[in-house]
Amino acid sequence: MVKGMIARRTSITEANLEHERLTSLINSMADGVLAVDTQMHVVMSNGAALNILDVNSSLRGRKLGGVVHLLDKNNQPIDIETLVKQTITPTSNRDLLIKYDDGSTMNLYLSIAPVHLGYGKQGQQGYVLLLRDITHEKSLEEERDEFISVVSHELRTPIAIAEGNISNAQFIGEKSGDMKLISDALKQAHEQVLFLADLINDLSTLSRAERGKLNIDIEAIDVPALVRDLTSNYTPQAKAKGLAFRSEVDAGVKTLDSSKLYVREILQNFITNALKYTQKGSIMLRAETADKGVRFIVQDTGIGISKTDQEKIFDKFFRSEDYRTRKTNGTGLGLYVTLKLARIVHADIDVESELNKGSAFSIFIPHLGE
Repeated sequence: MVKGMIARRTSITEANLEHERLTSLINSMADGVLAVDTQMHVVMSNGAALNILDVNSSLRGRKLGGVVHLLDKNNQPIDIETLVKQTITPTSNRDLLIKYDDGSTMNLYLSIAPVHLGYGKQGQQGYVLLLRDITHEKSLEEERDEFISVVSHELRTPIAIAEGNISNAQFIGEKSGDMKLISDALKQAHEQVLFLADLINDLSTLSRAERGKLNIDIEAIDVPALVRDLTSNYTPQAKAKGLAFRSEVDAGVKTLDSSKLYVREILQNFITNALKYTQKGSIMLRAETADKGVRFIVQDTGIGISKTDQEKIFDKFFRSEDYRTRKTNGTGLGLYVTLKLARIVHADIDVESELNKGSAFSIFIPHLGE
């Protein structure tokens, strides 16, 4: 009899130790864990579950439906207790939302598994729920899907136009041989091919920037020489549109310790935009002295940017609905990529613009390596 009592005590002690180990393991998990009995009362929970459910008191003994409020992907309420009771085999769902008392929601991964909540085959029956906040993952998935959709559309249009113009040139060559019509068709096809090249270049730079694969080589940039070079490169394009291209460099501006490649690309993107959206007047590139760096300003007398659009111009694939913007080809990636490059060289960008009066982009680039 004594041996039997000792054996039972040993068994209870081992069970308690096992329970403590299990509790410690569950509390160390990053995912939320809820264990409920067949009556849908919570019998165990961990700290991560309390965080996800936004409660700061014990859930033990509380009804599951009173602490977890679910919505489906269409924002329709789901009775979680019914959902759990219908679960026969382990199942999971990534298309759910948790709704909080203040009306806010969170994307939720939910796994439900029927289990024995006690020890051995005679233990209490119930369910274990695994909860995980996947709001960030869902956001990335939605951004990826939108990216693929937009890129597909952006690629399809110029390819169709280029193909149509090349086919048209072939047809004209076979029927009439009118070189002017053939030349016009090929010119339009060529413009679309150049657009595709720009899009692919932007996508390549964007991909490397978002994966952190862009290396930065710091060197002493001769700012006056850089400004002269950019002025020389873009003056012919400005003249072709009847625009004046001017540049100024403050006397105190000499060198800038940064990435010459990225600084140049940033300025080129702003100058290209100014040329694209300015029909008359002028474009100015200016370099000014600034504390611990250099401030560049690209100013134009173009169509300007509305207050609403100013908040979105650096968004991926954003293009204004202004009909004057839609008259020109654009990927909607140029300024987004520019912002990525600006962050790499720790630059700050400010925008001042007024519709029909022009825009001024101010780019402060600090000395790096100090």
